[in-house]
Amino acid sequence: MTKHEIREYAFLLLYETLVRTDWNGDLEELYQSTEEMVELPIPTPVKRYVEGIRKQADELDRIIASYSKNRVLNRIPLVNRTILRLALYELRNIPKTPVNVVISEAVALSRAYALPEDTSFINGVLGAYSRAEKAAKEAGSHDADPGA
Repeated sequence: MTKHEIREYAFLLLYETLVRTDWNGDLEELYQSTEEMVELPIPTPVKRYVEGIRKQADELDRIIASYSKNRVLNRIPLVNRTILRLALYELRNIPKTPVNVVISEAVALSRAYALPEDTSFINGVLGAYSRAEKAAKEAGSHDADPGA
């Protein structure tokens, strides 16, 4: 399974947790029902993404809210919020993946699942976050090196 497929599968499961009214919050039940439906096991990397994002959802939502200048969190469509959570989770927890790849993948998911105008919103939030993180790291490295 490619990294792109892992992201997309995780996105679909995460989105389902937000829109399914009959779901009781049990991820194992979600995995089991999904596996029965698609007749394939859910790969471990997909489960890692889903479980990590679910654990960090509140923190990821705070980041989304702080970088969303024109929309409050509860006004951001669930599709967009799920894509943003996935990308921010990866940016914060899987640093070996290049930032531009994470943002590009998020944009691709938005083109496939969100409205056309939402792609620029997602790109803007992720771009602002990544620029702020880069600036913070650069400022931190200058503080650590008195000769810089």
